[in-house]
This record gives sequence, C-alpha cells and structure tokens, in this order.
Amino acid sequence: MNLQSFLTGWHFTRWFRLGLGVFVMIQSIQTTDYMAGVLGILLLFQAVTNTGCCGVSGCSTIYDPKDEKESFEFEEIKIKSEK
Repeated sequence: MNLQSFLTGWHFTRWFRLGLGVFVMIQSIQTTDYMAGVLGILLLFQAVTNTGCCGVSGCSTIYDPKDEKESFEFEEIKIKSEK
C-alpha cells in the first residue's frame, strides 16, 4: 500500500472507525483496560488501511453465469376439486 491509498477514499465508515478507535483508545488509557486498547488499535488499523474484518471485499461473492450447470423447468400442478 502506498501513501496515496491512505489519503484518498475517506467515506463515512472510515471516519466512523477512526473516531470510534480514537475514543476507545482514550478510554482504554484512562481506565487502563488493555482489552479495550486492543479493540481501539484494531479500529484504528481498519480506518487507516481501509479494511474490514474480512479484508478488502473479503465478504463479497463472485457470480459467474458459466458455473450454472443445469436449467430447471417448472410445471404447474392443478388440484381437482371434488363435487
């Protein structure tokens, strides 16, 4: 990653992670809570590198129409009414 990728592409989610990370880090320092500090570092890392928990587009799925192996045909079933 280069410096340009750190400076561009700041959207709401990145700003939110940055603000939340700074807030959690300040709170963890004030209360000497090390687990909160780890969470704050994780949030700051995600904000700076523009990644999520799964990485960049790690949770997306790839649709390839060539992978469709079969086509299905459906038939309407009518129920006979008794009189």
